[in-house]
Amino acid sequence: MNKIMSNKWIIFLYTFPALFLIGVLIVVPLILSGYFGLMDWDGISAMEFIGLENYMVALQDAKFWESAFHSFLLALFSALSLILYLIVALILASKIKGANLLRKIYLIPMLLSSVAIAQLWIKVYNPTNGMLNSVLIFFGVENPPNWLADPDIALYAIFIPIIWQYAGFYILIYYAALKNIPQSLIEAAKIDGASPVQIAMKMKIPLIMNVIKVTIVLSVVGSLKYFDLIYVMTGGGPNGASEVMASYMYKLAFESYDFGYGSAIGFLLLIITLIVTIIIRKLTATKEEIQY
Repeated sequence: MNKIMSNKWIIFLYTFPALFLIGVLIVVPLILSGYFGLMDWDGISAMEFIGLENYMVALQDAKFWESAFHSFLLALFSALSLILYLIVALILASKIKGANLLRKIYLIPMLLSSVAIAQLWIKVYNPTNGMLNSVLIFFGVENPPNWLADPDIALYAIFIPIIWQYAGFYILIYYAALKNIPQSLIEAAKIDGASPVQIAMKMKIPLIMNVIKVTIVLSVVGSLKYFDLIYVMTGGGPNGASEVMASYMYKLAFESYDFGYGSAIGFLLLIITLIVTIIIRKLTATKEEIQY
């Protein structure tokens, strides 16, 4: 077996299908996106090479930077929500009654499509007969807000279903990491008189820090390219108040038929995501790794 696996041709044959799919489905589209960004093209007629003009226009486009700011706000909220997910996972891993049932409940949003979740929360946010405003009226709020039509709160209203949608995913990751910690370490800490909070802060969280770093990258990068739920709920409105980079790119390419400029925005989104990923990895890098 070792002789076979040391053969470079065998290794190539095993890895070629995956490398081919990655190249066709990921690498080639990325290269084409950067290439189309150099063109003036409506998606139908012949392309006209205009160099870096689309990229220069994008860097001076106030709407692009506004959508980028919204994407970064979503990334910040998503990163902060990891604290809540971690707390829930710590509670579930503490052998509380009904933990198995709660884990299944938290996973339900993952089973729904983004379109279904968007439609559900549109009903929740309905200004006249939605559940949220009905509760507010019951508690005496005379003029509850129109959540998805108010430019000042529409973006933040969308953050809630996004955070709810991915709660089960991150809670499950943290829960699995916490259950992988040897029980003998926790029992030893209890014998030494450590409280549950001390065990969590001084032992459990440091031991799963590598997992936490991965989830930070996943949440931030995923937020920067988030599109579907926002587009279904508000379409980037009202008046661009909930526009993010991905939805702005979609509108340029498929609604305004400016595929050249839309491709440039998409390629800039890729570059921004790569830069943010590198920065996060640098900030969370540690020289020492805790072993157990």
